[in-house]
Amino acid sequence: MSSSENPNIKAVFLDIDGTLISFKTNTIPESTRKAIQSLRAKGIKVIVATGRSINSLDHIGHITFDGFITFNGSYCITAEGQVMDKNFIDPSDIKSLVRYAENFPLSYSLMYENKVEINDAAPEVVGMYAHINLPVPPVHDKENIDTDHVLQANIFLKQDDEETFMKNVMPNSSASRWSPLFADVNHGGITKSTGIKHFCEYFGIDISETMAFGDGGNDIAMLKFTKIGVAMGNANEDVKKIADYITEDVDNHGIESALIYFGVL
Repeated sequence: MSSSENPNIKAVFLDIDGTLISFKTNTIPESTRKAIQSLRAKGIKVIVATGRSINSLDHIGHITFDGFITFNGSYCITAEGQVMDKNFIDPSDIKSLVRYAENFPLSYSLMYENKVEINDAAPEVVGMYAHINLPVPPVHDKENIDTDHVLQANIFLKQDDEETFMKNVMPNSSASRWSPLFADVNHGGITKSTGIKHFCEYFGIDISETMAFGDGGNDIAMLKFTKIGVAMGNANEDVKKIADYITEDVDNHGIESALIYFGVL
């Protein structure tokens, strides 16, 4: 799409880590903060779309958004706190994951609406939480796992092993990946794009009036789904391949640049 078309964008969806927030500084660049203010001043909805839980968004709390797609689409909530959609992973898949990890070396975390638990504090698990600037969650009591209310799991296994693992261990779930270290696992068919559908319906916005920004594998579905899918300059190669446009990286005014390029700002 050329910038001259000036699409009538009414909603912008933003990933957090590597898109809104720099991995280098752990902050939102000033140009991005101002761009979000300008979008909202024009009546354009600005909605977060993240793999993070609804309770790990404190670092963006100083900015006003119109809604939150969290757990990669498994939990969608308006800025006023109205829960629009909630999708738990099939309990049989969680039981199967727990059983598997008792017999084979596999680290995982289970994410709930109000807590996160891990099965062991392996170095790669500790490293991942440090990377996204979050404390390492507690190790769960294996005898007392709530298998019914898991909104997302993270499984620490290589990409080459992911397909076989998902087919054999968690067949009712789907995996997406923004790091070579681990995959996010959600209820089958749930992605950030399913969350976008809910917000479009809620705000009466057509999908042709949407734009999304992302950098990781769990952003691919939403970048393909929205009218304009923008990959950050620091995005994974597979994300850049499917994007309509590749902007500068998060530390170099990437969000602001693309909004100006497409005439949204």
